[in-house]
Amino acid sequence: MSAAAHVPPPDRVVNGPTPKHAQLREILRRTVERELPPGAPIPSERELAQRYGVSRLTVRSAIGKLVEEGLLARVRGKGTFTAARRMELQLYLMSFTDDMRRRGLTPTTEVVSAATEVPPTASAHALGLAEGARAHHLVRLRHADGVPLAVERGWYHAGRAPGLLELDLTQSIYAQLAETYGVRPDRAWQTVWAEGADRETARLLGMRAGSPLLVFRRVSSANGDPIEDITSWYRGDHYQVTMQLDRNTPEPGQPPHYGGSR
Repeated sequence: MSAAAHVPPPDRVVNGPTPKHAQLREILRRTVERELPPGAPIPSERELAQRYGVSRLTVRSAIGKLVEEGLLARVRGKGTFTAARRMELQLYLMSFTDDMRRRGLTPTTEVVSAATEVPPTASAHALGLAEGARAHHLVRLRHADGVPLAVERGWYHAGRAPGLLELDLTQSIYAQLAETYGVRPDRAWQTVWAEGADRETARLLGMRAGSPLLVFRRVSSANGDPIEDITSWYRGDHYQVTMQLDRNTPEPGQPPHYGGSR
C-alpha cells in the first residue's frame, strides 16, 4: 500500500450494531478529510478488504456512498481517488480547450458521433433554420488531464460552416470556425440547470446514472447570425458556478426563442 493511500492503524471495523459498511465509510471519510490531498488514490478494494477483515462487497458499498457524496471519484481503468477541488465554471464565451489550458490542464477530446441531419424543432428555431433544413450534429466527450469532465451535444448551422464535420473535431470548434470560415462567436445566451445523469451520459463520464450534473445550454452567434446551439453536461463533483451580482440594470434585449426546452 502506498504512503498516499495509508489508512491510520487505530481505525478498525468491529462486530456490533453499526453495519460494517457504515463503519468503513466513516474510517475512509476521516482518512480523506484529514490525510489525503485532492486527487490522491485510495487503496484498492482488495487491499481494504484484507486490512479491515471485511468482504469486497462491504468495501464497494462504503466507497459507493462516498462517491455519491462527491468525496471520492472513480476513474475508469485507473481506480478511485479523492475528489479534486471543484473548478469554477466561467460564464463568459470561451472554448473548453482554451479554458482548460488557462487552468494549466491538458485538454483532450473524444468524438462520440458526428452527422448532418435535421435538428429537433428547438435547435432549428435557435439556429434560424427553415423547417426540414439540416444542421451539423456533434457529440463530444471532453477530458482534462485524462479525466472525463463534460459531454457536449451541439448543433451547428451547416450553411455558415459547410464541411465542418470534415475538420479535426478533436480540436477547438471555435478555433476552427475562425480559421476555416472566418466565423468568431461573439455573443451568446446561456441557460443553466441541474439534473441527474441519464444512463448514456453517466457511461461516458464514468459515473453512476443519476449522479449530479451541471447543464449549460448556449446559443452562440457571430455578427448577429446564430451559429451554434450546444448543451454541455458537466460533472457536478468537479465544478461549481460563482456569479457576481449587482444592482445595475440588465443590458436591453431578450434571449432567443428556443421553441421549447430540452
